[in-house]
Amino acid sequence: MKQFQTISCGPRQKQATSPPCYADKHPFYFYKSQRHVLIFSLPTARVSFSIFPLQLSSSSSESEIKMATKKSVSSLTEGDLKGKRVFVRVDLNVPLDDSFKITDDTRIRAAVPTVKYLMSHGARVILSSHLGRPKGVTPKFSLKPLVPRLSELLGIEVKMADDCIGPDVEKLVAEIPEGGVLLLENVRFYKEEEKNDPEFAKKLASLADLYVNDAFGTAHRAHASTEGVAKHLKPAVAGFLMQKELDYLVGAVSNPKKPFAAIVGGSKVSSKIGVIESLLEKVDILVLGGGMIFTFYKAQGLAVGSSLVEEDKLDLATTLLEKAKSKGVSLLLPSDVVIADKFAADANSKIVPASSIPDGWMGLDIGPDSIKSFSEALDTTKTVIWNGPMGVFEFDKFAIGTEAIAKKLAELSGKGVTTIIGGGDSVAAVEKVGLADKMSHISTGGGASLELLEGKPLPGVLALDEA
Repeated sequence: MKQFQTISCGPRQKQATSPPCYADKHPFYFYKSQRHVLIFSLPTARVSFSIFPLQLSSSSSESEIKMATKKSVSSLTEGDLKGKRVFVRVDLNVPLDDSFKITDDTRIRAAVPTVKYLMSHGARVILSSHLGRPKGVTPKFSLKPLVPRLSELLGIEVKMADDCIGPDVEKLVAEIPEGGVLLLENVRFYKEEEKNDPEFAKKLASLADLYVNDAFGTAHRAHASTEGVAKHLKPAVAGFLMQKELDYLVGAVSNPKKPFAAIVGGSKVSSKIGVIESLLEKVDILVLGGGMIFTFYKAQGLAVGSSLVEEDKLDLATTLLEKAKSKGVSLLLPSDVVIADKFAADANSKIVPASSIPDGWMGLDIGPDSIKSFSEALDTTKTVIWNGPMGVFEFDKFAIGTEAIAKKLAELSGKGVTTIIGGGDSVAAVEKVGLADKMSHISTGGGASLELLEGKPLPGVLALDEA
């Protein structure tokens, strides 16, 4: 084990690398080298091991290579951190109800491992985040309601600034003790944040000595706090959450254990064009579901009733089918669908072959034969990534296909298959059926996950130091 570096997270080391939504349930310990990660967990005193490679394949793009080789906070020692002011960009964009109570604290908990690591090494931590899309200073988008929960999770009293720059903030920063935490006010209260204004970035950077980006969900945005600040603070490194996202979405997808399958769902082909095109270069099996399938059906001359179709994407659908064939990718479309007489939870429904959708009816889910054939195909895989539901899973009657895929992936995870849930509605789907903690990785990024899967460079990642 000498080739591995132990990553400690202080007194609550178990939280260092467990999936952020479930860090309190399952203790995880983490060893890392430049090429491999070894994670071992002790759920109910049972030891389990999993190793996945971090090296990239020869076909990896330049941006993939650059994003997969970033310096991590784990490389910073107590000597690097003790007494230092550390600007940490986190993603605390959590939902609040009308009384400003947090309804889902997943993103707050996801930030804890990195913050605790810094605290345990004597850093003076400055947290920066956005909340919502405010137009100027907007009280309902203040981060103040998050302080009690953040304090509870970190086990200390987190101080809160009324601003994110200026003399008053500088005074509060000067008062942060070693191991202490100050939360800045919503950085998007300044329009300069989203414009990545250089002067605003300098003001943020002036508060600290070094930079950690752990906000994967905003890594696709070139904003002042996600990209601009990194130009002024060195080292600029990835936090644990950011590193885990990159390890899976870049490392495991770029150089997966084969056979490699991707499941892509969602309502529109147009929103997943880039993802499908990129994945066709990497996968052995591509499973398509959701509303987008009807554009593919119509492109093949099938009747689709009143199902959702993007008429201007019919040629594209044909091109994608031809591309899959030319590359030897097994592209699977549903053979049967669940159709409805209206788009509603209480609609009349029935199962028909994909080639026999009558007029006036629309497809809202995949059918049982499709579930069976998809499951059989997935049984042959070693790596699976899923992005997008198989049907309108918000309606229970049309959630069966999506839930079946979630259960299948949970089953495969238990057999050692790497299962990656690539953000967005597919995350909501696995959480709805209570299987999120069974997956190898649940991505916290919506748009960031999609852009990474499309092969696009993420500004917030590229700005970080090379390992």
